[in-house]
Amino acid sequence: MNKVIFMGRLTGNPVIRYPTDGEMSAVASFSLAVNRYQEGADFFNCVAFGRKAEFAEKYLRKGTKILLTGRIQNNNYTNRNGQKIYGMQIVVEELEFAENKAAAGGGTRPVSERVGAGNWTGNDGFMTIPEGMEEELPFS
Repeated sequence: MNKVIFMGRLTGNPVIRYPTDGEMSAVASFSLAVNRYQEGADFFNCVAFGRKAEFAEKYLRKGTKILLTGRIQNNNYTNRNGQKIYGMQIVVEELEFAENKAAAGGGTRPVSERVGAGNWTGNDGFMTIPEGMEEELPFS
């Protein structure tokens, strides 16, 4: 089983790409700082695809506290000098806000949108629709 759950803050704004080959929709890359239990932090490179990447582009910014689930994937390659470079990245499967806008200093509207599982759940247990998302819903 390959599953990770992280809560942390983005170290910078997500970098969004739209591949030109038409095979895939948006790809978002970002780094997440996760506090350790005792002291310090670990930094993880994350990548999200499709609707999760579009969500990251629209709503995530440097300092946003998020909770994500995903899987660890090797990101090894050989550089131009022929050296083998070893790395890993987190492939995002689910993504949600870990604090509301008021706690983040961005307003008063409570936010706890969930992406990946196909629903957005507010702090009160009822569905919260993010601004501008009405046209994407399959019902009226």
